[in-house]
Amino acid sequence: MTEKTEQFKVLDSRQMPVRIGIIIAVILVLIFGWLAIRWQLGNMLAELASPSDANAKEIARLAVKLAPDDALSNWLLADLTKDSKSGTASTAEKDFENVVKLSPNDFRWWIELGRAHEQAENFDAAEKALVKAVNLAPSYTFPRWQLGNFYLRQNRSGEAFEELKKAAETNVIYRDQVLSIAWDYFGQDALMLEQVAGNSPSVRAGLAKFYAAKERPEDSLRIWNTLSEEEKQSNSDAANIIARALYDKRFYRQAIEFVRGLGIEPDAQSQTIQNAGFEKPIGDNREVFFGWRISPMEKMDIKLDPTQKSEGNRSLRVTFNGYVNPTLFNIYQIVTVEPSARYRLSFRLRTENLKSGGTPQLEIYNAIDDKSIATGSSFSIGTNDWQQVKIDFTAPQNAEAVGLRTIRAFCGSECPIVGTFWYDDFKLEKLK
Repeated sequence: MTEKTEQFKVLDSRQMPVRIGIIIAVILVLIFGWLAIRWQLGNMLAELASPSDANAKEIARLAVKLAPDDALSNWLLADLTKDSKSGTASTAEKDFENVVKLSPNDFRWWIELGRAHEQAENFDAAEKALVKAVNLAPSYTFPRWQLGNFYLRQNRSGEAFEELKKAAETNVIYRDQVLSIAWDYFGQDALMLEQVAGNSPSVRAGLAKFYAAKERPEDSLRIWNTLSEEEKQSNSDAANIIARALYDKRFYRQAIEFVRGLGIEPDAQSQTIQNAGFEKPIGDNREVFFGWRISPMEKMDIKLDPTQKSEGNRSLRVTFNGYVNPTLFNIYQIVTVEPSARYRLSFRLRTENLKSGGTPQLEIYNAIDDKSIATGSSFSIGTNDWQQVKIDFTAPQNAEAVGLRTIRAFCGSECPIVGTFWYDDFKLEKLK
């Protein structure tokens, strides 16, 4: 058996050659460390500096001095000097060409170079640079957005919207901008806009939202209904925005379709009072569209009451405790109707110890302009058992919906009211 032994050679630092070698190694380490630190400092300064800072140009020059081969530092200086009085379009091109050379695989610098070329009216070079940016980052939105806008400025609308369409498919923020650009560019031509938008479910949902914002409710609903039920559920956030936009803009007939379809108020139906007998809980006003809305007020108590009812299991009880304000407007509901159609609203009413010079009334008003259509008689004072109240009215020609609201007969700026009344069994009938 052969036994191997390892031998170590010991260097004597007292020997001159060894000392020189150690010194050279230390110097190289220090040089390398200093260069690395300089580069990191330069890059950090460029990354932290904002072009809007008052001393941004001085910071950029220092960053380049510390890290002359850092692309970010050179970009910051080039960006700050491109619009200076001493700078020219050609020098800006050279500055950004240098940035690209330092980092040729970063799409951001190719975009900057493309902008510089376009500013210098070197359009062929600008297109090549922007196409290069897209090729480097084909799944990114920003390069396609830049290339599409470049083509648009060159009056190459076909190529422009091809790129912008791809940008819209992947980014919600850019999607809204693309739709707005196409809408204006094609003179509000819905057919051209929809060709640009394409058939992606998320884009179609965005287009429905766009139409709602542009107060085109029929188009909004038409586009939304091109989606499958699964696609609608996947884009429920957009549908919520559409429903709220249509409702707030008083396009009630289209809004109710979204509200019902989304399951927000699944029982909502046109020409129908929702929760007519108060059998279901009353929702938060912020989440209610076509159900009852009730706003709390001082010295006035409004609750569902299971102890008193005309039919069913409960009613709505309203109790006044020295309420004096001349107006109410805090119990109301929006109901979609057909323009110029004749209707009869009926409900059941009960009172107990109701006293005032101006008792409550139920008013029907046009939900489009808030103008009164019809008002029922003032509620009877004292105590009265359940009675049916009927109000006939004709919906105005411009009506999308009518509102039902509780008001009170005017009896002065401070007119006390005490006592209780109950509502139950609302019904809306269309008359022939």
